[in-house]
Amino acid sequence: MQSHYPKLTLAVMVLLAIVPPALYLSGHTFYLDVATRLTILAIAAVSLNLILGYGGLVSFGHAAYVGLGAYAVGIPAYHALYGGLEGWGLASASGLLHFPLAIAVCALFALITGMVCLRTKGVYFIMITMAFAQMVYYAIVSIKTYGGDDGLTIDSRSEFPGISLDDPLQLFALCYGMLVLCMWLVRTIVHSRFGMVLQGAKGNNERLITMGYNTYRYQLIAYVISGAMAGLAGVLLGNFTTFISPEMMDWTRSGELMFMVILGGVATTVGPVLGAVAFLLIEEVLSTITVYWQLPFGILLMLVVIYSKGGLSQIVGQWSSKHSRSPKPTEGSNP
Repeated sequence: MQSHYPKLTLAVMVLLAIVPPALYLSGHTFYLDVATRLTILAIAAVSLNLILGYGGLVSFGHAAYVGLGAYAVGIPAYHALYGGLEGWGLASASGLLHFPLAIAVCALFALITGMVCLRTKGVYFIMITMAFAQMVYYAIVSIKTYGGDDGLTIDSRSEFPGISLDDPLQLFALCYGMLVLCMWLVRTIVHSRFGMVLQGAKGNNERLITMGYNTYRYQLIAYVISGAMAGLAGVLLGNFTTFISPEMMDWTRSGELMFMVILGGVATTVGPVLGAVAFLLIEEVLSTITVYWQLPFGILLMLVVIYSKGGLSQIVGQWSSKHSRSPKPTEGSNP
């Protein structure tokens, strides 16, 4: 089975770049908001796919990095409103502070927790990643200064020279550009020597160790990159919603990210994006029919896993390849 479908990837990304802005300019502003949220969640799913799809590391705490990234916007914005960060050299509402801070905090947290988590395997790895995420969740809940369980409103979005994130089109363009960058980064990593070792460790870790590779170090680096990338999604999500809460990093949110990756297709470039598209569209449609939309969605996910292990990317890719293939002329037919 192909791991990548270049034409499908190009088609999806072109449609995502053109359709939402066109609908917004025609007066349908709601669809641009959906597309912006979609691109942000797709970044988080792409980051998870790096370790889940290519590394075989099933993390059930990835939403913690998204939440930490969002709080990297909310906490400086809170101090920008009430004072307390003067003399840092950068305004506390500056995106030049928020983005590096989110990436650095998430990378550091991934490094510290990854050194512990990667000592375990299988179901133990799943449980310990969820345990660390819940520790962060309850730590944020206990900090009443930043809203605790009630959350925190972001009064001002990140500021960049020449860019206004208060403009929905510019915010979408930034999120879309970051998504393309993350997809390119993951694809580059996967096709490098580093990526080959990471995928080899997924298939047969013991053999690579006997060949002299320190697979623990490779997996840890991938885990840190994945966490930092999820933090980038978090800082964008904070700017989009202008409201943050511990609910962003609950274990159920990690489950949703995992659903997106599996639904779209693990170990594929476009899979996480397709999974995010399908997840949001199904959620929007089913939630208008019943409040128990998770039940039919769970059944749909089970069917995809059972009948198409490659997810939507395999289904759509094979369908498009089949219909784009020109029929061979039969014997005796006129030219």
